[in-house]
Amino acid sequence: MPKSDNQKLKIFYLLDYLQRYSHAGHPVTATELADMLKQRHDINCERKTIYSDIAALQEYGVDIVAAPGKKGGYYIASRNFELSELKLLIDAVQSSRFLTEKKTRELIGKLCSQCNEHDASLMRREVLVSGRVKSMNETIYYSVDAIQEAIAQNRQISFRYFDWGIDGKRHYREKDYCASPYGLCQDNENCYLLAWSERHGVTSYRVDRMANIRLLDNARIPCPELTGPRFTAHANRLFQMYSGEALDVKLRFHRSLVNVVIDRFGRDLILVPDGEDDFTFTVNVAVSPMFLSWVIGFGKKAKILYPPSVIQACKAMCREALEQYEEPSEPLGSLRTV
Repeated sequence: MPKSDNQKLKIFYLLDYLQRYSHAGHPVTATELADMLKQRHDINCERKTIYSDIAALQEYGVDIVAAPGKKGGYYIASRNFELSELKLLIDAVQSSRFLTEKKTRELIGKLCSQCNEHDASLMRREVLVSGRVKSMNETIYYSVDAIQEAIAQNRQISFRYFDWGIDGKRHYREKDYCASPYGLCQDNENCYLLAWSERHGVTSYRVDRMANIRLLDNARIPCPELTGPRFTAHANRLFQMYSGEALDVKLRFHRSLVNVVIDRFGRDLILVPDGEDDFTFTVNVAVSPMFLSWVIGFGKKAKILYPPSVIQACKAMCREALEQYEEPSEPLGSLRTV
C-alpha cells in the first residue's frame, strides 16, 4: 500500500488501538501510539501530530480522556456498551439453547470486541459453552433472516419440519409446511416462530427444527390474534409455546410462591390474600399439558380452583402419571407358602 494511503488511515489506526488497549487503569502515551504506527503500519508520526489527531477524535465525539502525570496518557472512558451490559448480553447468548456452540462462540467473540482487551480476556475466562445443551442446527441464522424477510414483505413461507429420532438424526415430517409468519419470540431458552397456518390455525414452530425455508408469492393470511399488542398477549398465555384453549383460570398458591407467580405472569397480576398462608389469582392462559404440569410441579402449594373443566384435566393428567408407577396386583395363584 502506498505510504500516502497509510497516512490517510492513521487516525483510524489510532482509534482502533485506543479502543482495544486503553482503559482507566492503562492510559496509552503519545510515544506508545507513535511507536505503534511506525512498527505496525510503517507510518512516521511526531507526538505533535498525535495530539492533533486525538483532539480531532474528541471533537468527533469519541470520549477520550487525557490522564495527567508521568504515567499518564490517553484512554477511552465510555464505549457503545458498558461492561455490565456486555456481561448481560454474553450471559444471554450462553444460555440460548437455539444457538449452536459454534455460533455462540462467534457471537461472544464479537461482543468481547466491543471492550478493551483487558476486560475481554477477563470475560472470556468466565465463559462456559462446552457441556451446555445447544442446538445442532447450524442454519438457524439463515432461518431467522428468511423469516424476518418474509414478515417485512408480508409473504407466506414454506419449510420442512423435522424431529430428532432416537438415532440422533433428523426425521423430516411427510409434507412441506406452509404458514404466515408474524413474529419470533424466545421461551425456555428456545426460539419460536408464531404463525398462522391452514392446518393448525394460530400455532408455533421451533426455529431450530425448521429447514429449507422459502418465501412464497402469496401474501400472509391476516391474523388479528398475532397483530400488534395481541402478539405479546398471545405469547404470554403460552407455556413453552404449547397451544391450548385460552381460558380464565383461578388458582390458589402458597405465599412462598409469590416470586414465582410474578416472574411468570408479571407485576400487574392481582393477588388476593386467602387466609394466612395462601393467595388466589386469576390469569388467562392457554390450557395445555405444559401449563398443568407447571401447576402440578408445586405439589400441595398450588391448586386450580376454576373452571371445573381444567380441574378435571389436571386430575386426569395426575392419574395417567400415577398409573405408570402402580405395580399390578400379584395374582393369588402366584403366592408362595413358606
